[in-house]
Amino acid sequence: MSQTAMPHTDNTQANNDLPGSPLEKMLHSARALGLLPANAQPPADPGRPWPVVLLTLLGAWLAALPVLAIFALFAGRWLLDGAGTYVVGTLALAGAVALLRAKGLALFLEQIAIPALFTGGWLLGFALVRDGPHLLAAATLLLITLAVAAAVPQHWLRTLLGGAAAGLWAWTVGGSWHHLHRSIDVTILWGALHVALLTWVGLLALQHQALGQHNRLAVALEPLACGWVVAVLCGLAQLSGMTFMLAGVLGGSGGLWEPANHTTGSGASSLVSVNQVGSVALVLAAGWVAQRAWPALRQPQAAVLLLVLAVLGFFMPTLGAALLALAITGTTQRWRQAAVAALAAAWMVGSFYYQLAWPLATKAMVLAGCGAVLGLLAWTALHAAQHTATAQPAHSTAPAALAAGAIGAIGATPRIATWALVLGLACTLLVANVGIAQKEHTIAQGRKVFVPLAPVDPRSLMQGDYMRLNFQLPAERLTYEELAWGQRPHAVGTLDERGVVQWLRIDLAEAPLQAGEMRFALTPRDGQWTLVTDAWYFREGDATRWEAAKFGEFRVEPDGKALLVGLADAQLRGIAP
Repeated sequence: MSQTAMPHTDNTQANNDLPGSPLEKMLHSARALGLLPANAQPPADPGRPWPVVLLTLLGAWLAALPVLAIFALFAGRWLLDGAGTYVVGTLALAGAVALLRAKGLALFLEQIAIPALFTGGWLLGFALVRDGPHLLAAATLLLITLAVAAAVPQHWLRTLLGGAAAGLWAWTVGGSWHHLHRSIDVTILWGALHVALLTWVGLLALQHQALGQHNRLAVALEPLACGWVVAVLCGLAQLSGMTFMLAGVLGGSGGLWEPANHTTGSGASSLVSVNQVGSVALVLAAGWVAQRAWPALRQPQAAVLLLVLAVLGFFMPTLGAALLALAITGTTQRWRQAAVAALAAAWMVGSFYYQLAWPLATKAMVLAGCGAVLGLLAWTALHAAQHTATAQPAHSTAPAALAAGAIGAIGATPRIATWALVLGLACTLLVANVGIAQKEHTIAQGRKVFVPLAPVDPRSLMQGDYMRLNFQLPAERLTYEELAWGQRPHAVGTLDERGVVQWLRIDLAEAPLQAGEMRFALTPRDGQWTLVTDAWYFREGDATRWEAAKFGEFRVEPDGKALLVGLADAQLRGIAP
């Protein structure tokens, strides 16, 4: 066996010593193994650097937009209301495809076809939605998109069209359910996106079958499938809601997985079970795909990791699809798509914090428990690696010695990892205790202030385990766009004899205060500014007690830093938690 392996080893070593780029080395190996003809050469460099292409595309858009605007102005109602929408849309789409397929075309003419392509597609989509059922419009646009993707030779354009096709296919599936059952909710959106994901798996299977017999079809399917899965992952991330910490910066909170969205109607609970069971099944499928491609995962630690992911998939109905996409793209070395899938999965885990379908205590226990199990797995893996390195016999072969050296390097890291863990824990405790000390100082030294609550939509007042707050502020309201970068406004007011604030104005320049005036720092929430927070959390089942709240009780320091410490009724009596 060693004699048959030697030529391959020598050939590999000789190949590594060859000059040239990695592509040239790969071609040399393929020619040596008979996978390519002896005269096979790399494709010629088109000589179009991407900055030149990008600037040419920008120039094409700048040239096309005025022409399109003038044509729309003269065409008038015929273009918007009559058959002209179909005529112009079809001609623009066909002309763009013809230009993109032409060989030896000037770069500017090739790029001018892109605005024509999008214009034709938009006009046809507008006409189909205007004149017919939305379901038929989506199905027709899907067929047109796939036909255009098959016709154009540009891979990047096929990727964009693949994303559009995925959205249209999900629209078609969801619209079909709506047509049959006359209802649509978050479960239908979940189902439509998962049907689109399984369709992507089918596209990859079709590509695998086409390899060797229909290579042109296999090559054409790759960018189409790439755009398809990226669009599906973006849709799933959007469905899961805003991720952790980002909601405080960009606004928004939880996604559509709220009790109000999936507890109405008969059989709603069973539909939720379908979502959860489906997500767990996809997590298990992802584990099967990964261990089938990577035998190193066929061990107990990997099974425990899969169990942890299955638990997370049960609580996060969109996570299973992202993990399946990650497993497929990772095992097939589609690394960029795998990075998108990993980012989508991380986004979904972060969005779990805002999901109102589960109490805050339940979410904390789930995340803490999964984190503890993962930490234990990491600790056992490090110790196992160290034990393997020390137990390696001295008479090992060269490959085994190299493996032992690598494992030894891993095993030598526990001391560094331990100190890094201790340092990280110390920094976490330091930050947490500094924050606690600051809040305790505000509670002890801050002035007691009551701020009236403004009316809130009763349908959004109580949200499971927290209460929506809307404090009365000065009439002049600000948005983010009205402020300079890094600027934070303050509300200025005075206190009456009961300690209730009477607002005077919004202060942007931190001007000197008059006698009796106080300054309150405002906090960004959902594109607006509020006082400290817009939510008050409580134990599940205590909603009735807090419905009597009419004031927020604050502690305010001289510099305007405020802290919400409780809620009070109309007589300023604090409501006990």
